[in-house]
Amino acid sequence: MNTIKNLIRGNKLFQKYHLGDFKEDLEYSIKNGQKPDVLLISCCDSRVTTDFMFGNKPGDLFVLRNIGNFVPIFNSKTDFFSVASAIEYAVNILGVSNIIVCGHSYCGACESLYNEIPKENTNIIKWLEIAKPVKEFTLKKDYANKQELYRATEKNSIIFQMQNLLTYPIIKEKIDKQELKIHGWYYNLDDGSILAYNEKLKKYRRLN
Repeated sequence: MNTIKNLIRGNKLFQKYHLGDFKEDLEYSIKNGQKPDVLLISCCDSRVTTDFMFGNKPGDLFVLRNIGNFVPIFNSKTDFFSVASAIEYAVNILGVSNIIVCGHSYCGACESLYNEIPKENTNIIKWLEIAKPVKEFTLKKDYANKQELYRATEKNSIIFQMQNLLTYPIIKEKIDKQELKIHGWYYNLDDGSILAYNEKLKKYRRLN
């Protein structure tokens, strides 16, 4: 069975066995509009299964996925309109009260910061420039091996993206009014656990 046929089969099984579990919630959201409480900024990595790892149901999360779960610094003339507009829509239109920047282990984007990218990949090269400060900060310390360097880069990147969110005027305004909270989560592909960044302690702690 090829990949596309397998996806079609999976959709039929979803309709038959799972859609009914969400029927009431979906009908309500279709009639009244979506009202998610969380903007989840996650990576495009196919191993990060946002529909499963949180046990959420349709309507719970407004999800923005991109390579590396990066957040470009606010700029009204930015080239990264898709990210900025998604953030704006979630905060201004949907009125989410939480933003989660969710990075993960074995992130290809973070590893790519240390590798030469073939020059024909112009968009990837430009995109990775967002995380250049992450690389510079991470390299201020020494690491036993590349894997340790990559894990540190992944975790540092989450913190930088949280800081970048604060450059958006509407986000800063809502945080000052205590109408919005920003969270930094690190998803471990090995065991499915999540570490949360504690701003006061300046370290990650496992979610209970």
